[in-house]
Amino acid sequence: IFRTLQYLPPHQTWNLLYIHRSCSNCYTFPKKNRRTTMKLAIATTLLSTAAAFAPSATTKASTALNVGFDNPSEALPFATAPDTLDGSLPGDAGFDPVGFSTAGWAKIFASDSGDTMTDLQWLREAEITHGRIAQLAAVGFIWPAVFGTFPGNEWSGVDAYSYVNPVEALQNAPGPAFTQILLAAIFIEFKRVQIIKEEGSSRIPGDIKLGQTGWNPFGLSYTEEEYFEKQVQEIKHCRLAMLGATGLWLQANISGTDIASQLGAALTSPDYYTKAGYFLPEGI
Repeated sequence: IFRTLQYLPPHQTWNLLYIHRSCSNCYTFPKKNRRTTMKLAIATTLLSTAAAFAPSATTKASTALNVGFDNPSEALPFATAPDTLDGSLPGDAGFDPVGFSTAGWAKIFASDSGDTMTDLQWLREAEITHGRIAQLAAVGFIWPAVFGTFPGNEWSGVDAYSYVNPVEALQNAPGPAFTQILLAAIFIEFKRVQIIKEEGSSRIPGDIKLGQTGWNPFGLSYTEEEYFEKQVQEIKHCRLAMLGATGLWLQANISGTDIASQLGAALTSPDYYTKAGYFLPEGI
């Protein structure tokens, strides 16, 4: 119940609303004052509505970690990259339009450890891991049709490994083969996680102790600059393999044939082109 509705001086843009619990002594404005109060209330409402639709002040783009997008992007010259991509990481071309590098990945993957890789290094760890799997997948798409498949046996099936189309090979793979792949993947991942925990913040993303940092059967020994260049080469191959493996999988599903047959047909000259010659006669 409103006891009084008083209006403030005209230079202010709000009213003072006084609420009283009792209505025993309700006061009524004179007719003239009531009209003035109504006009002021309407004006105040209109001003509030206009302020709601007024353009807000332009602020700097930021993320949950308050990271700006101010660095020029080499991959996207027309856009900018997050400040986290400063070029120090091998293969960093400033490509992160979504802002994945600004999220707190270390808290997600290593919430119970204070000594761990940075958020950006965790992303690189995942990128290299997926890229290496994609490289193996790309080889697996091409190898069976070009160099042949493994022989079968009685307990797994004589023709169990005779499929050159990877999609058909996956659909008809025997159970023991899946078990071997699963156990091998579990073992490799277990060792990788163990190394990540042991090395902590000093870890090189993607290092699984093969080469000059561990088991080195080929005697590899690179300088710091050479090792950085090898890291750049690997991440480029990883990115290309992820795109290639995706394309190979889609093409195998759509065509229903193996990759070698498709490449062979693409490199074969059509009959009409062969008969016409490499160049058509002048005037035709």
